[in-house]
Amino acid sequence: MNIPMLLQHSHQRFLKGLLRTPFRRYHFIFHSSTHLGSGLPCAGPFNSLRLHCTEWILLSNGLKRKLCVQTTLKEHTEELSDKEQRFVDKLYTGLIQGHRACLAEAITLIESTHKRKKELAQVLLQKVLVYHREREQINKGKPLAFRVGLSGPPGAGKSTFIEYFGKMLTERGHKLSVLAVDPSSCTSGGSLLGDKTRMTELSRDMNAYIRPSPTRGTLGGVTRTTNEAILLCEGGGYDIILIETVGVGQSEFAVADMVDMFVLLLPPAGGDELQGIKRGIIEMADLVAITKSDGDLIVPARRIQAEYVSALKLLRKRSEVWRPKVIRISARSGEGITEMWDKMKEFWDLMLASGELMAKRQRQQKVWMWNLIQESVLEHFRTHPTVREQIPLLEQKKKRSKRKNQRKQLLTFCSPSRLPS
Repeated sequence: MNIPMLLQHSHQRFLKGLLRTPFRRYHFIFHSSTHLGSGLPCAGPFNSLRLHCTEWILLSNGLKRKLCVQTTLKEHTEELSDKEQRFVDKLYTGLIQGHRACLAEAITLIESTHKRKKELAQVLLQKVLVYHREREQINKGKPLAFRVGLSGPPGAGKSTFIEYFGKMLTERGHKLSVLAVDPSSCTSGGSLLGDKTRMTELSRDMNAYIRPSPTRGTLGGVTRTTNEAILLCEGGGYDIILIETVGVGQSEFAVADMVDMFVLLLPPAGGDELQGIKRGIIEMADLVAITKSDGDLIVPARRIQAEYVSALKLLRKRSEVWRPKVIRISARSGEGITEMWDKMKEFWDLMLASGELMAKRQRQQKVWMWNLIQESVLEHFRTHPTVREQIPLLEQKKKRSKRKNQRKQLLTFCSPSRLPS
């Protein structure tokens, strides 16, 4: 990815090491409190490392300099064969033209764990990033899409709500993309729930795109490549991105590091009542929606709403311009859905005008960066020849040690001194 990476020092040895790692495909920003190269032109030492210097900025205090070092996209494309280049160009062209089939194939490419396909995915993502920046400049630097995270316990009616809500948005001229993250099968690794099958009307809408993706063991209710999928959807012209999480526990707040607004859906009369107030997820919610507020459930829905309104007042304020709100909705009757969208637009306008939205996205890019680094370091460790040879031996040693400890515990438990007289 071409993601800003903030470092404290620029060392020649470190930069050379980057050329032997996947990090050479990243966009690095180096901070230093001293002069680099004793006044030499910035392009000199880095061109010798086959890196391209794109920017040199002298800050107002005269002490710190930002050196932006970016590998050129041309260098990456030269490494591709003609067939691979045509494949990437086809996906990129179809993606920016709004073809859903090309978007689906592009997301499949970035989700692949095959080494060569991961390299092709990086080239495609860099092309999309360049296109994305150009569109943002035309839009005066404002975000192109509204990213919304949806979470809630199983049975809260997330898929039913998304279908009704999505149809309303497409009828108003919006293009909607839904990234439905499902639990993974231990056998096949694929999605267990298949949320797309529960959004039949929305899946037939040409202005909507639904993508169910398996977590493959990733915690936090998101997949390993959710951030990249969001970027591809925005490149495809979708102006509203909904990320529906698995909804299995407090780890769901990880999606808050990827979206502009985090919406928590809760069913009435779920048996928990205020047990749902767990600081790990509730304090991240910008909007709490009590679902299924119709028929016999209206009374418990009103009671839950009042309890959550009181509870949210006890939490620390996270924004200067927005206080989390609690509303009641019904996807069956449509009650409260329009009012919910009005509050979401109000949130977007306030956060954008105050500058909090852009600051939030900058923080999220840092989180994304470190997640990429951790993933790359772990993969490099696992695939190292020496480590790969030692892993089976260590597993066998651990297994024998475990059996030995279990046998020792059993003998201790069955010793005559422990038996009743």
